[in-house]
Amino acid sequence: MTLLDGIYPFYLQQRKVSMFDVSTIIVIVVFLTFACSFLLIIPGIRGRVRLYWILRVLFSLFIGVVIVTVQFTGDWETGWVRANTSYKSFSPALVSADIGLHIGLAGVNISLRGNPVNQVNETINYNEHFPWSFNADYDQSYSQGLERGLPRPILYVAEKFTTQSPCSMQRQYRISSHYASATLWVAFCTWLISNMLFSMPVLVYGGYMLLVTGAFMIFSLLSFSTVKNSPMCLIQFGTATLHTGYGGSFWLTLAIGLLCFVAGISVVTLHYCNLDLLKTFFDLHEDEAEEFQEMTEAYIELHFVNRGLSPSQPSKLNPNII
Repeated sequence: MTLLDGIYPFYLQQRKVSMFDVSTIIVIVVFLTFACSFLLIIPGIRGRVRLYWILRVLFSLFIGVVIVTVQFTGDWETGWVRANTSYKSFSPALVSADIGLHIGLAGVNISLRGNPVNQVNETINYNEHFPWSFNADYDQSYSQGLERGLPRPILYVAEKFTTQSPCSMQRQYRISSHYASATLWVAFCTWLISNMLFSMPVLVYGGYMLLVTGAFMIFSLLSFSTVKNSPMCLIQFGTATLHTGYGGSFWLTLAIGLLCFVAGISVVTLHYCNLDLLKTFFDLHEDEAEEFQEMTEAYIELHFVNRGLSPSQPSKLNPNII
């Protein structure tokens, strides 16, 4: 590519109309596989215990899939604006378009959608991703966008997040996003621990770990929201200004965090107020009975073997020995 007076020229080429994160699809597929595998063994569980198992497993899987999925989504903060703006550099032609900004924990997505889509003999429908994760270079992605000749509105918004920009928006969002992501991974670890504790007869500690999971999810929201306390540069297109607000991933994380609090408090409260109901819900009574029965049968068989008797001669046993 050659330069024209030190500026990259605009080249027409095939664009991506939309973009989705493959990692999000992989996470959802993995958790759906676990859910389907569990549904296959549900017919083998009898009585109302089957309903309790369904509620516990699906509730736990839903919490886990949300914690992991929001790491890769791009709508923690989002905003749209409709404006008349130039489409190409060095061109006086204006287009009517909707410009969208979608900020996630791993980077920023910038959308440009024409209104109507077909204008100036082109299809205006773009969604470009600029990552800022640990293994990504945002400035390099921006430079590649210049080389590819992205539309001017996308480059204008993306330039606000470069390290050379006086707005320092990338530093603010990148630091807050990294802390939020790290806190969510801690919440995922505590979620795993809570599931292990619920599989053992220490239910109250599983409830405590659910409370810790909810707390770390709330901490991740606080980490991400600290960026709002810093002065932000305005993103203007003529007289129109692009404003952003918290998106679906932010509110979904908040809802799941509060749900973890409710579930954890319920488990702890039942442990101290109605332990039998809690054991019934987690199917501990039947487990204990079956375990006691198996231990008794094993002891009786071992006694018969040691005395050289067959199980059909129980009358010769001394009941006091058993």
